[in-house]
Amino acid sequence: MKTTALGIQHVLAMYAGAILVPLIVGDALGLTAEQLTYLVAIDILMCGIATLLQVVSNRFFGIGLPVVLGCTFTAVGPMIAIGAQYGISAIYGAIIASGVFVVLIATFFGKLVRFFPPIVTGTVVTTIGITLIPVAINNLGGGQGAADFGSLTNISLGFGTLILIVLIYRFSKGFMRSISILLGLVAGIIAASFMGKVSFDAVADASYFHMIQPFYFGTPTFEWSAIITMTLVAMVSLVESTGVYFAVSDITGKKLVEKDLAKGYRAEGIAILFGGIFNAFQYTAFSQNVGLMQMSGVKSRKVIFAAAFMLIGLGLIPKVAALTTIIPSSVLGGAMVAMFGMVISQGIKMLSSEISKSPGNSMIIACSVGMGLGVTVVPELFAQLPSSIQILTSNGIVAGSVTAIILNIVFNMIPSKKQVPVLQQKASIVNE
Repeated sequence: MKTTALGIQHVLAMYAGAILVPLIVGDALGLTAEQLTYLVAIDILMCGIATLLQVVSNRFFGIGLPVVLGCTFTAVGPMIAIGAQYGISAIYGAIIASGVFVVLIATFFGKLVRFFPPIVTGTVVTTIGITLIPVAINNLGGGQGAADFGSLTNISLGFGTLILIVLIYRFSKGFMRSISILLGLVAGIIAASFMGKVSFDAVADASYFHMIQPFYFGTPTFEWSAIITMTLVAMVSLVESTGVYFAVSDITGKKLVEKDLAKGYRAEGIAILFGGIFNAFQYTAFSQNVGLMQMSGVKSRKVIFAAAFMLIGLGLIPKVAALTTIIPSSVLGGAMVAMFGMVISQGIKMLSSEISKSPGNSMIIACSVGMGLGVTVVPELFAQLPSSIQILTSNGIVAGSVTAIILNIVFNMIPSKKQVPVLQQKASIVNE
């Protein structure tokens, strides 16, 4: 009973983050209520499977630590952009390709990490967060193109949800703070139901049980720019997961070696591959569950196993998933402002300690964020370039990420000529 209760806590801690990704992406792509219900359900189920792949440990995959995996917010912006340009099939083609890539490089990723120091990953995360804010604001107004966009009702619900989330986060501690987004969404739904903005038709129409179906949204298609985008996102997620691995390693007292990290990366790659096949998403280790582990002091893998099986069970019940699809766009938008703002905050936090380390770091951030945001706002800038080059320029996140990687190599990895000390210069002048 105690293990079950602790498992429920972990499910609640990650649940809002897990369901928001399919809700945001599905809403942006204009999915029907039935499709959105399936997307949420399969995502919850795959979060459980991804967690199991990581918690177990064998010769080939699994880091063997009490780690919870969930879909990464870093992928939201790229998936919306890919879906808008190429369609939903290209999203899953890119996810499958990125999963295969991660599995193949798992053994060697420890050596590639040097190309993704905090200055690069922080820049990528910041750029992604900034490009997501317009999506949040559009939803807060009621959804782009909505007949009542910007109405007093939508504005009230959106900002009311956001303010409540801020208040809960400010005046609560521990577990309550960790589920502030979830509590804000629930309160927003209740308020919206009194205003006649909530329809339970999707819940009534949903079945009590369903079987998962590979390629539910059609045969995947493969576009190079989409593949490069999602591969970069996957590598950034691996860097984030590495930090979680070491944090949990410190909590549990289990020392990690290079082989353990490779198995952890391989498990994430397999989870991403499954995500693409079953129309879910890319996965990363969730840091909020690490905080819950520190707060509770319970660090047993049994608890995470219990949480994983709960997620799988919930994912097989469409009615549970349908409950999340009734959230009005304005309520969801209010929560998105906080969530996406936290993505930007995380990126800034990663960059704050890097600016002072090297004079060139400020230039890396300036050019990379500027390029990423500029291409996002003015996507037709490089329309006249050859299609082979447009692979790297057609997407703001790819353009910003590639810029950050190249500039980091130029400023921080290529050794510069050492200047002759001033005293030595003066001595040589005197000798002459």
